[in-house]
Amino acid sequence: MPLETAGTFREWWLRMRAKLQRFMMGRYGVDQFSRFLNILVIVLLVVSLFVRNSLVYYVGVALLIYAYFRMFSRNHAKRYAENQRYLRLTAGFRGWYAKQKSYAQTRKTHHIYACPSCRQKIRIPKGKGRIAIRCPKCSTEFIKKS
Repeated sequence: MPLETAGTFREWWLRMRAKLQRFMMGRYGVDQFSRFLNILVIVLLVVSLFVRNSLVYYVGVALLIYAYFRMFSRNHAKRYAENQRYLRLTAGFRGWYAKQKSYAQTRKTHHIYACPSCRQKIRIPKGKGRIAIRCPKCSTEFIKKS
């Protein structure tokens, strides 16, 4: 059916969306590993614009094909296992990044001090002046500016 006789664009869009949803039924779809692959593909393709090495381009295209293969795959068990392996390998980095992000948000309203004896991190609200801080872990008391 031509676009002119299909009615409004919204109706056409809803029909196409329903067709895509029917096509994707039973397929694996997108997970964290697929998102990582897609970001890596974009980075490699951008780098290939500046580097005159065709290997970077071909690796990017191969990863793009693999990412689409994973999304359209019907083998859920294998794709799930791949995603779990990726999550296990990147757990340390993702935890470190989440902690740094949390610290960055916390630093707007709090100071984070380390206890001089046991190195326990202690969060103190800003704007309270010089205060005595007691470590909850070892009960050492020290004075810091908040």
